[in-house]
Order: sequence, then C-alpha cells, then structure tokens
Amino acid sequence: MIPMTFEEWKHCIVHDCGIQLTKNFAQQRLEVYQNNNNPETQKFVSLYGQRHLQNVIGWLQAV
Repeated sequence: MIPMTFEEWKHCIVHDCGIQLTKNFAQQRLEVYQNNNNPETQKFVSLYGQRHLQNVIGWLQAV
C-alpha cells in the first residue's frame, strides 16, 4: 500500500519499518530525494511516481 497521507506514511516508517523519524533521518532522505540525478531517487520515481516523491519530500520537510 502506498501511503496517501502524512499519518499513513509516518505509520509505515515508524511501525512497519522500525525507523525513528528524526530530523537527521529526514535531512538525509531529503538530500537523496531532492537530487533528481541520484539513482535511488530515479528508482523511487520509477516505482512510485513523481507525485508520490513530491508527497514524501513534503512530509520529510514537515518532520
């Protein structure tokens, strides 16, 4: 399931993946996801689409 809201996404990150949603984590992910040339970002877009990428970037910025 692809999360559609911040709360769904947060639940996936914290409870399903066991990742602490810290400012440091958010900053590290933003560095990757805001770089369109990063292979990880390109794979993310190919799997989930540009719209979801923008959602995740916004959610990370809100952490």
